[in-house]
Formats: sequence, structure tokens, C-alpha cells
Amino acid sequence: MVQKINSQQILTDAKNSAIERLEHDSIRVLICAGTGCVAGGSLEVAAAIQTATAGDMKTQVSFIEDGCEGIAVKTSGCHGFCAMGPLVRIEPLGLLYCKVTVEDVPEIVEKTIKKGETIERLAYRHPSTDEIYPVEHEIPFYKNQTRIGLMNCGIIDPEDLGEYLAHDGYQALAKVLGMNSQEVVDQIKAAGLRGRGGGGFSTGQKWQFALNEDREQKYVICNGDEGDPGAFMDRSIMEGDPHKVIEGLMIAGYATGANAGYLYVRAEYPLAVKRLRKAIKDAEEAGLLGENILGTDFSFKALIKEGAGAFVCGEETALMASIEGERGMPKPKPPFPAQKGLWGCPTTINNVETLANVPNIILKGVEWFRSLGTDKSPGTKTFAITGDVANTGLIEVPMGLTLREILFDIGGGIRNNKEFKAVQIGGPSGGCLTPEHLDMPLDFDSLAKVGAMIGSGGLVVMDNETCIVEVARFFMEFTQNESCGKCVLCREGTKRMLEILQRIVDGEGEMKDIDNLLDIAYAVKDGSLCGLGKTAPNPVLTTLKYFYDEYVAHIQDKKCPAGICEALKGYSINADKCKGCSKCARVCPVGAITGEIKKPYKLDQDKCIKCGACVSACPFNAVEVG
Repeated sequence: MVQKINSQQILTDAKNSAIERLEHDSIRVLICAGTGCVAGGSLEVAAAIQTATAGDMKTQVSFIEDGCEGIAVKTSGCHGFCAMGPLVRIEPLGLLYCKVTVEDVPEIVEKTIKKGETIERLAYRHPSTDEIYPVEHEIPFYKNQTRIGLMNCGIIDPEDLGEYLAHDGYQALAKVLGMNSQEVVDQIKAAGLRGRGGGGFSTGQKWQFALNEDREQKYVICNGDEGDPGAFMDRSIMEGDPHKVIEGLMIAGYATGANAGYLYVRAEYPLAVKRLRKAIKDAEEAGLLGENILGTDFSFKALIKEGAGAFVCGEETALMASIEGERGMPKPKPPFPAQKGLWGCPTTINNVETLANVPNIILKGVEWFRSLGTDKSPGTKTFAITGDVANTGLIEVPMGLTLREILFDIGGGIRNNKEFKAVQIGGPSGGCLTPEHLDMPLDFDSLAKVGAMIGSGGLVVMDNETCIVEVARFFMEFTQNESCGKCVLCREGTKRMLEILQRIVDGEGEMKDIDNLLDIAYAVKDGSLCGLGKTAPNPVLTTLKYFYDEYVAHIQDKKCPAGICEALKGYSINADKCKGCSKCARVCPVGAITGEIKKPYKLDQDKCIKCGACVSACPFNAVEVG
């Protein structure tokens, strides 16, 4: 624990002391302890390296000319390269080892930590070129990124306050405490920071609304209720750099006149909750949270509220109802939270990534931030790339980068060299982008023009073997399940849309279903109270716009072009491959397959129940599905 920090000078001294401590460690081994790598066994790897480097290990290191003063083996937050985890970074060599197991530890210690040698088999190998990249910053996945919100994730131990202080931790807070609230708000306005949680509303303007309210009690809230399928940006920041989120929340509190803030985190993120709790405890013990912070009149209390995993609680009014102990259901606006929010008090709500950008804007300035991204969407955006892409993981890139650059330069292209078909951006609230959008810049305004949105930043990549109608059905099922039920149009409209989509993938659709889908979609979009209902039809509307023929194939031809929908699969026996062994006929439960031994068998389509037993039984791959 650091000493009590009750002045800016002591904060500076604590920073310098922490830097000296880090510099003492000539060798620094960072093992990713984000949720994904932990699930893959990274904590066991960390324990094995710690055991192997204990004792007088430093005297055995030969590649550091001036002598090894110490070896630090630390766990960090998410490195982002989830497809390659568990990940181990070794400094000062800059090496990144991928898919490390406990069995790899003796070789890592003997060759790399002791001698500075590279183990090529553990280095990243490009899936297309087969080129080996031992050094992290040279790997295309990292080389093409610009990190602000994620800049400390994977670099520091998130449970060590000293390491955060060494990386300018709480310096931005110290700076704003020498400014008045309006000056802070003006700086965020000038930077053009827009909310990273979905809508892209001006953060500075939101703060201004709350500052204008003349009330004694105000609140700020960090929205960490990240519920989009395939999204884990906020989770990774909370796990990997919790103090930065807290510092951003404190700055928002100072700027708007609030002395208390809530971090609303879904209970399904236990590691994020654990690290935030420790960060709050450590900051309180150091005097960076509580009364008269850094010797000023500013006091601030941070509290954690665990959500129950309701997707609708990502909406502002539903989130506040949840904090108040009520059922998480949206309320009409106005009044807006900045006017009447938590317990009737002015409240400012920002998502995790938005707040993580704030300290850097304060320290580095408006011009620096606006030099990144586009004029109307400055800065960077984190994206979680999942699905049929070679390099799944978490990235941060300047706003305005194209989808092609993200998928192929950073993501490594479509897995198994298949053809790119589409990407669902923004989760259930977003829309579908196609090959024609590959060179479109990804920013708030460009996506809005094509009926999509950045949302929280999820990118679910699909190859040419994906059924688009099933994708639309999946997202509609998600939003229908997550609807709070308050609005008739959302509650009943999403249910009717799901029923229609289910009929289509079951091979029972009619052409009039498409018109009905469109009518209901626009009604739900126009008449729902909150963002969940208003955006729920987006996946259906965008897939109908760009993949209309695929819907028609399901309805008229009774075929799924991707061969995914079970009800529309057609089974046949290839006479050229069939050897007449009769195994398929013997396992068919309805007698749909007939023939003679040593002659090609035949399959009766009218009798076939498409159970797939024949496919598994055939040793010659003669039973084909299409």
C-alpha cells in the first residue's frame, strides 16, 4: 500500500517512487489474466513461472549486460489477442508468446528469461503468410492499433495502485482540481468526445446539462452493463485498468458537481467486480477517494452496484431504477437523467470506455485527441472481433478506419480462407454490413447512413457458410427475451417478428411474411419507449435490405443457401461414391433408404425426416447434405 496521498506533491512523489520500483525489475514477465486467458489456464502458467523464477534466479540471467536487479512476474489485464491466449509478454525483449501452457514454462525460463533467446514455436505465426512475429509491436494485430482506453491493459498489474500511479495515474484528477467545473466541461466539449456506449451523444454536452442544474446532491454513474452478444470491451477495461475508470468517474463528478458515483457492473463479470472493489479500497486507503481529495474541497465516494444481467438495464432510466432497488424498466424522457435521475437528483451516465478516455484528454489536450479519428467522430473506438475471423479479440483503432482494414489487416482475414459474407456491428441494436461496405469508414455518422450503428463495439464476423436469416432470427430471439415487457409494441411486436422468422427457417414461410416483417419492424421501431425496442428491428431490416434473395430462397425454393437450417436441408446419396454397403439403410429409422448390396442406394425425400443418422453411418461420404 502507498502512503496517504493528500497533496499534489505527494502524488508526484508516489509516482516517482513507483517508477523507481518498476525500473528496479530488469526483467518483467506479464501473464494475461483477462477472463479469456484465465479460462485457458493463464493463472496456472503465472504460478509456474513465479515458482521457477523464485530465489536467486536474477543472478543466473546472462543477457542483461549491466546485471539483472530483479525479476517481476505479474498478472495483467486483457492483452486483446484472445485467439492466441494464454499470452505471456517478456520485457525488455518485447516478446509475446502465444497459447502458452504450464508445460512450456521450463523452456521459457531457461531460454528466454535466463538467456534472452526467442522460442519461435511460441511466437505468433501469420495464418496466411506463415511469417513468424516474436515481437509484439510488430504483429499486424497490434501494429495497426492506436490505444487510449486500452493503453494500460496488458501493461500494468490492475491490482497494483503503484503501477497505475507510475503510468500517470490520478494526474488528470490532480490537474482538474486546479480548474473550475466549467473549464473541465469546456475541455471535454472541445475534444468532441462522444459516448462510446452506442448513441454517440456529446459527452461534454451531457456534462453541461448536469452542471447547469442548481441542486445540492448530484450523481454520476459508470454504465458497465455490457450485454451485447460477442461484446467484451467494457469488461476488459474494468478488469485491466480499473483505476482509470474510477479516475474518469471522479473527473465527471467534479465537472458536474457530484460527490458520489456508482459503477454499475453486471454480476456475470465477477473478475471486473473483484478488481474494481480492490481499486476502490486501495484508492480510499491512499486518500485518493473520500473526503478532501488531494487537500482540496472536493470529496467523492465510489460505490459498486451489481446488475442481474438484464440487457434492458443498459438503458439509462432502467439502470437507475435497478440501482434504486426497483425492477429495471425504462421510463419516458423527458425529464432526462441530467435533470431528474437517481433518486430524483441530477445524474450523469457515461459508459466505461467513455470515462476511460477522459483522463488522457485532460493530460494530453484537446488537439492531441482531435488528431485521431475524424472531424465529427474524433478519438478511437474499441471493438470486440468475434466469429469467423482469424484473429478474434479486442482492438482499439482510430475512428474512421475502414471495415476492410479492421477485418483483414488486424483481424487476419476470414478464418480458413473462406469468403467474407457479412458482419453484424453493434450487437442486437446494430445492423448488418456486407462486402459493399468494406471500404466504408467506421464512425458514428457513416454507419447511421446505412442503417447501422457502432453500439458498444461488437463485431460478429460471418463467412459465406452463414445463414443470414438464422442470424436475424438469433438476434430477434435475444431482444425478445430481453424485452422488459413494458411497451406493447416491443413486447408483442418482437414476439410476432420472431414467430415469422422461425417459420421461415423452418421452411414454412410465405412471401407475405416479408411484408409483415417490414410492417411490424417499423411499428416497433417508431413506437417503442426505449432504445432496446427502437433498435430491435435493425438486424432484420438490414438483412432484408442486403440479403433479400436469401429470404426468398428460404420461402419460395425451400432451401437454405448456406445449408444451415435443419428443416431446409436436403439429403441425397451420391451414386458415384456409394459402394452399396447398406450401412445407411440399416440406421435409417423410417426406412427412407433402399437398395441392393454392392449397388448404389437411393433415398426417398418424402420419407426422410432429416435426422442425419445416414451421414454419420456412411464410411464413404456418399450421403450429401445441401
